Formats: sequence, C-alpha cells, structure tokens
Amino acid sequence: MENTTVSTLEQYIASAKEEFHLISDERKEALEVISNFVKTKLAEDGIANLILICTHNSRRSHLSQVWTQVAAYHYGFSDVFAYSGGTEATALFPSAANALERAGLSVQKLSDEANPVYAIKYDENQPAIIGFSKKYDHSFNAQSGFGAVMTCGHADANCPFIPGATRISLPFEDPKAFDGTPEQEEKYDERCRQIARELLYAFSVI
Repeated sequence: MENTTVSTLEQYIASAKEEFHLISDERKEALEVISNFVKTKLAEDGIANLILICTHNSRRSHLSQVWTQVAAYHYGFSDVFAYSGGTEATALFPSAANALERAGLSVQKLSDEANPVYAIKYDENQPAIIGFSKKYDHSFNAQSGFGAVMTCGHADANCPFIPGATRISLPFEDPKAFDGTPEQEEKYDERCRQIARELLYAFSVI
C-alpha cells in the first residue's frame, strides 16, 4: 500500500475521532456493550471474535467488519478479529467498497463471480481483510464464543438465536434506500463515516 493511502486513512481516523461528541448517549451505551464484551473476552481467553451481521451481508455488516478491525488495530488490540455474515449470502455491494476506498483503505477485487472476493487492506504490514458475502455461520467465520453484532433490525428480528454467540444489537440505517439516486455515493460515505466513528469510539473506551 502506498504511503499516500495510509496517510489518507490516518487522517480519516483522526477526524472521525474528533466527532465522538456526535454520538448520542443511547448509541454510546450500545457501543459500550461491544467494549465490555471485547475486554472480558481478552481477559478470559486472550482473544475476542466479533461477527458483524446484517440480512444480506452486502453493506452495513461489511462496513462494520472493516471498521471493527481497523479500530482494534488502531488502539493496539492485536487479538481482536472481525468477521461478517448474513442470514443469506448475496454480494458485497460496490458502493460500500467505494466508500471504504474513499476513506483511505486499499480495496482489491480478487475475483469476478456474482459474489466476488475482495482484499481490503488498512496497513501495508497487516493481513488483508477478506470480504465476500456469506451466511453468519459460514466456516470462514468464528464458530463459538463470538460476539454477534446485529447491524440491522431485520437480521436482529429474524435471528432469534445464534448458537455459540453473545448477541449485541447495534442497528444502522441502510444506505440501500438511496441506491439509484443522485445521493447514492454520498449516503454510503455518510454511513461509512458513522460506522467508523462509532466503532472507533467502542474501542477507545476499552
């Protein structure tokens, strides 16, 4: 990854951290559930796994997975691992990948099938986050002892029980509502920024 990319991401993170005051007290309470889960798991097991879940594993769960991993790395938590999944598999929506690129991450498309695989890098010396759409219980993901972070209300309502998981509710509004409109990319950027800001906050208070 070029230094200019790293610099863009560092600037993005720094400015997102300056926006913690925009997070409501109610949202901070929800985010601190993640903080406490990670803190407890690291103390007990030396590792903390989080699966970020939304219905189609196409937008919010991917953005949340990436920013969870970035936030953990930024605050020095090397034994936190973020995954994503859905109640069904579709594909990572291109506008979500575009928003991550504009935030300063390196996003490389590795395949061209209907559900492509992406390598998403946040640091040149760290392994890429592998992004592709899958069900939350896919073998690629952690299978037990993980935090299941529900990033959409539909998935929260339709996953009444997730085996092996501690359930955490953190719904975000779906940028899909703006697909096909002139505001599409702007709205994906807004959601990306909110998710980055909130997950950076979660790791800042561990």
